[in-house]
Amino acid sequence: MKLKIKKGDTVEVVAGGDKGKKGLVLELNSSKLKVRIQGAKMQTCYDKEEGMVKREGLMDYSNVKLVSAAKAVKRTKSKAKSK
Repeated sequence: MKLKIKKGDTVEVVAGGDKGKKGLVLELNSSKLKVRIQGAKMQTCYDKEEGMVKREGLMDYSNVKLVSAAKAVKRTKSKAKSK
């Protein structure tokens, strides 16, 4: 399945507790249809080295909409001049 949202895109949350927040896509799991958005669905986790840490949780793909796509880098093959 081809998804419209990719890593680095800016999206807006349209459902759930963080409705209306905008952020960058940090991670995309295409098999489970989950996304991790910067600043949305903050969860408190315990890390042995750092202690209590707040991190972004995974959110369902259907709860976000694309605001602006990341700038795509065009790569073209350069032809080497041979003499």
